[in-house]
Amino acid sequence: MFTGIDEVDWASLRHAYGSAEDVPGLLRGLASTDPVERAGALDGMYGAVHHQGMVYDSTLACVPFLLALAVEEAVAERGELVELLVSIGRRRGPAEAALQARAEVFVVLVGDRDPGVRRAAAEGLVRFLDQPARVLSLLRQRITVERDDRVLLALAESLALFVRRFPAAHAAEALDTLLALGTPPYDPGLRLAALGQLACCAPDLLPADLVPTVVGLLGERSERRPSNLRTRDDIDCPETLAGRLRRLRPSDEEGAQLVRTLHTALGGRPAERIALLEGQLPAPDATDRCNGVWMSAGLFREWRADHSALVALVGEQLGSEAYRLRDAASSVLGELFHLAAPAADHLHALVITRPDLWTQRLEHGAAALGGALKALARSGDSRAVPVLAEVLAGPFVPDDLGRVIVHLGRSAAPLAPALRHRLGRLPLDSPAISDRAVPLLSALTALADREAVPEVLRLLRGVPDGVRSGQRVVASAVRALDAFGVGAEGVVPVLRGLLESECAGVAAGALWSVEGDVSVVLPSLLRELASSAGQRRRVAADVLARVGVAARVASDELARMLGAESVEERVAGARALWRVTGDAERVLPVLRSAWTGHPGVRGAVAACLVGMGAAGAPLHDLVVAELAAPRRHLARAGGHGSQDVLEDERLLGVCREVMAGGPAEYGGEEWWA
Repeated sequence: MFTGIDEVDWASLRHAYGSAEDVPGLLRGLASTDPVERAGALDGMYGAVHHQGMVYDSTLACVPFLLALAVEEAVAERGELVELLVSIGRRRGPAEAALQARAEVFVVLVGDRDPGVRRAAAEGLVRFLDQPARVLSLLRQRITVERDDRVLLALAESLALFVRRFPAAHAAEALDTLLALGTPPYDPGLRLAALGQLACCAPDLLPADLVPTVVGLLGERSERRPSNLRTRDDIDCPETLAGRLRRLRPSDEEGAQLVRTLHTALGGRPAERIALLEGQLPAPDATDRCNGVWMSAGLFREWRADHSALVALVGEQLGSEAYRLRDAASSVLGELFHLAAPAADHLHALVITRPDLWTQRLEHGAAALGGALKALARSGDSRAVPVLAEVLAGPFVPDDLGRVIVHLGRSAAPLAPALRHRLGRLPLDSPAISDRAVPLLSALTALADREAVPEVLRLLRGVPDGVRSGQRVVASAVRALDAFGVGAEGVVPVLRGLLESECAGVAAGALWSVEGDVSVVLPSLLRELASSAGQRRRVAADVLARVGVAARVASDELARMLGAESVEERVAGARALWRVTGDAERVLPVLRSAWTGHPGVRGAVAACLVGMGAAGAPLHDLVVAELAAPRRHLARAGGHGSQDVLEDERLLGVCREVMAGGPAEYGGEEWWA
């Protein structure tokens, strides 16, 4: 297996972490009789030699030895080695060519006695053997004799890959085989897999009654699943972070993958995906419903549509006794913010009946809000307020409570006294002062609670320099004073004292709100514009935009920001330049380029267009197109952003204000900052 391994100059080769001189040890570890050593060696291969799918010169040097290990029956867990080889070969270029030159190995492996090897080898056969007729013959032959369900699923996937790789050679025969796999007497799981693969490579061949067919097959598959697996969702895991993570993992990985494949293939057909989920979520089996809940998350995150009926169905899962299902529904609803409103009654019912779920323990004794309560508050439902008041009155306040309160708007005003009390009791020398204070300050800022001025000043005067160097607490406290906009005793001296600090920009903004004296704030803002830190320049530009024409002396510096490397800085500079000079001709090309090339800043651009009014009309075509687009602007394949839906809904709200010519929703022009 290792003939010639010592003849390779491994020290001259590289992997993700430098010299590949440790690779021979990893290769030998793959053949070890010790399972711990084998696992460590495989981790090393993926972690260094094939790090994040990359192929290095050392990766190519490993291929002959990995192939030798894969065909040696004495080696344990060879299926994982074949998976590694196939993953390496997915990279175009030398890696793919190296395995194509040795493709006959996969002809042998696809008939291996080990089902794990056969399962992994099926893809390799299609990907690396450049003989279409022979490949298809081997796949069809294997299907007729294969008895392992997981291998059959892999063979169905390989047929679809065959169609994509050889579209002009025998593709029709491969599709016929896939169509046959989607009909009785094949197992319902295999029939689901065949439909998913047809959706990937030949959607025109899908049955007209796709949704009821899939829902029916899911039900059949569930009935055949052993009863002990059907009840795994009911395991009462402890209310800890580890327990919650355990429940959030699918208990039926294969079923989850089958449904995921179909949804991925349907992609831009949200109506069919919604119908499919609306058929799956009322299923009798909790595991199937759990898989449906997780699939709905991707749909919500990627597509704009009327999701109200589907959201309500997700909400119904909160009444289940299946812990995994209930937690999945809470998690998904928590990412929808106000779009979770159709499920609010279900969320409230769970919150009221299960006070033990109001909080959850994290590591190191910290706490966080429970999923259902967080989702209810994020939806803006005022029924969360009295529950949050009880949480605030308890001995341990979740660190994320302040960040959740901001979504309740003015209905959370009754919580202000308790928030002030908590903020005033924070030990100023605590290493965790930033994590504890910033969420509370965010909540009080959102509530514009002017009575919190003494507590805010206490922070600004008392936070030690060691904590102050991070600037999070100071910046958040100053923003609170900016939002309060009151010149209470002691506020102005504290803010003026910060005009020479790293927080000079936010301090100048607060002073402008309190005093409105341009002569006081302008020198600091001009210095900030000359800063080497892009974030500080952006903050200064935002304040100058508020100052407006009185800051015209800063126009040259703002114009220089239009050519900045950072798109966020270019947009901030353009917005401020417009407010200071009214030069629409100069800023509109910058805003258009930012919108089209960087979806993440569309909210900032749209907010700027609200302020520009008719002067922004040349960019209204972008806004009209955004409002008509079915896909969310931050959607990305396989992505997961906890606030992607919120940011997209905010963007749509501001776009509507652009077209209506009125003030922007969601906190005006500052929501995106």
